[in-house]
Amino acid sequence: MAEAKTTKKATKPRLPSEVFSVDFNESLVHQALTSYLSNERQGSVMLKNRSAVRGGGKKPFKQKGTGRARAGTIRSPLWVGGGVTFANTKNYTKKINKKMAKKALASILSKFKTEKRLDLVDDISFKEPKTKLAHDFFKKSGQDSALLISSDLDQNTMLAIRNLKHYSFLDAKDINPYDLLKAKHILLTHSAVTVLKEALNVK
Repeated sequence: MAEAKTTKKATKPRLPSEVFSVDFNESLVHQALTSYLSNERQGSVMLKNRSAVRGGGKKPFKQKGTGRARAGTIRSPLWVGGGVTFANTKNYTKKINKKMAKKALASILSKFKTEKRLDLVDDISFKEPKTKLAHDFFKKSGQDSALLISSDLDQNTMLAIRNLKHYSFLDAKDINPYDLLKAKHILLTHSAVTVLKEALNVK
């Protein structure tokens, strides 16, 4: 039977105060979450108006004498292949200051620590991409639902975790307010702590 290098909780987690002892700022977290979700929107409904459609630089036919209505461009909304009248060009992007975004993430992590919903664990690595190995690991953690944050998960470990319904993983460099707030419990590996300290330290 395949085995995995399992982990055990650290009795006294050493978490940097500048990231894990920050006061929770609800309005800042809301702003960061709104910005993240807005920027995730594809904006695929955006249409092209006559100025955005390619071509149409040449007048299609002379102004007079053809018996047809005068036209200045084939990209007019009246023509097939032309631009759209009052085209929807809405941009959903919402910017947020980088320092504010970092503080929001630190605020969320600190809240998890304060509420005792964050545990520090050793780094893990499964020898085979088997879901049972991942299930046994999370079962030993005592959590029925958790987000594992690490910085060096190998492919076998990621494949083993991805089929579990109530468990997920996230690279420390890719943390975002949505995945953090959605989590019921966070398991943080030792390697991830260093990454988060460097990425979120705004002092």
